[in-house]
Amino acid sequence: MNENTLTVTAITKYIKKKFDVDRNLQDIWFRGELSNVKLHSRGHLYCTIKDDTARIQAVMFQTDRMKLSFEPENGMKVLVRGSISVYQPYGQYQTTVTELQPDGVGALHLAFEQLKEKLTQEGLFAQDRKKQLPLFPSTIGVVTSPTGAAIRDVLITLKRRFPSAQVLIYPVLVQGKNAAGSIVQALKVAQRQAQADVLIVGRGGGSIEELWAFNEEEVARTIANCSIPVISAVGHETDTTIADFVADVRAATPTGAAELAVPDMREWKQRTNDLHLRLQRATKQKIQKQSERLQRLQSSYAFKYPRQLVNQKQQELDRAFDDLLQIMKQGIHRNRMSQQQLAARLTRQSPQKMLSRAQEQQGKLSERLHKSLQSLLKDRQATIQEKSRQLDALSPLKVMSRGYSVVYNNGHVVTSVDHVHLDDELDLRVNGGHISTKVTSIAKEDTRDGQE
Repeated sequence: MNENTLTVTAITKYIKKKFDVDRNLQDIWFRGELSNVKLHSRGHLYCTIKDDTARIQAVMFQTDRMKLSFEPENGMKVLVRGSISVYQPYGQYQTTVTELQPDGVGALHLAFEQLKEKLTQEGLFAQDRKKQLPLFPSTIGVVTSPTGAAIRDVLITLKRRFPSAQVLIYPVLVQGKNAAGSIVQALKVAQRQAQADVLIVGRGGGSIEELWAFNEEEVARTIANCSIPVISAVGHETDTTIADFVADVRAATPTGAAELAVPDMREWKQRTNDLHLRLQRATKQKIQKQSERLQRLQSSYAFKYPRQLVNQKQQELDRAFDDLLQIMKQGIHRNRMSQQQLAARLTRQSPQKMLSRAQEQQGKLSERLHKSLQSLLKDRQATIQEKSRQLDALSPLKVMSRGYSVVYNNGHVVTSVDHVHLDDELDLRVNGGHISTKVTSIAKEDTRDGQE
């Protein structure tokens, strides 16, 4: 064995060292397509990065993966930043990824679409989850920056439209790394205090990075689960955030949110004045109509001559009473005639008479049945007598009375001399009893052609 023979471990370590010290393989950028994406239970991300002709294994450790604003998926085109090294246990080279960006689409835009799709599938944007805004809120809560232009626009609009409303300001950070947590905390405080009838959550315009706090999942879920109706007012009319989708009502601007939150008292005063005028006109018209009706009643015959009207009505009542008596008499007469007709029909169809006729008919039928049975009985008796005479003529006992006998051998009738043998004891049945005998001789006769 050659003393210079190397082990697999030695070769792998050597190759790994070459990779680790090569500056061309450290902190490099390259592009490819993700496949075999797998998230380990410890938080590390494993995948394969490939192009049309080659592939390389990759790992992104948890500390770097937590910085991603989107979820890596199979088939996604990405820009990769990392270093190339050798994974010694398998003897294969791989890249350790420190940064990952979508290739061809912004990371924030991708993260926005992914979260939007996720929350849509969970039903957080459904209309049946939306709460109605109160018509006349007494207290409005505003969750925004206390120093931005948005709070000034909201306060001016609320004071102009609904001066009696109380305003509670919940100051928050509206951009930066800690903004999402600040907004969530303010919403929870507002719910615990339970003083606001409606909440306005928002800020002024800005870039997608500046508005990103309102696209964070924790902010969206807190708004969706808020027990107080929420109006979102993030950025300008063209800006759309996840908070807009989960809020109960979306306003294009903070000023628009204030207009949605409270009614315009000037409009309501005008409406009240209009209703008051309409009520006055309706009341006057009603009084005028009733006055005219009263005048017509006062000038009517009944109002001027009440006694004559009463006398006339009494006469009409007498005529009606006479007509009623006549109708009653006619009705009684018709009922009496109907009763008599029914009584006559009942007499003709009296149950007693019907029973008498039925009994008479029953007697006749019974007599006919008795005669039929007597005749049938006589016929049956004559038939029985005839059959008895025939049976008597064929009876063996009748034959015996003429001198014949029946011979039995061991209980069997003997019909031929072949059925007996010498010394057999036979039983002869004759008219009046039995005779026991013993065979002492047997003589056969030739009966062919009628000759002995």
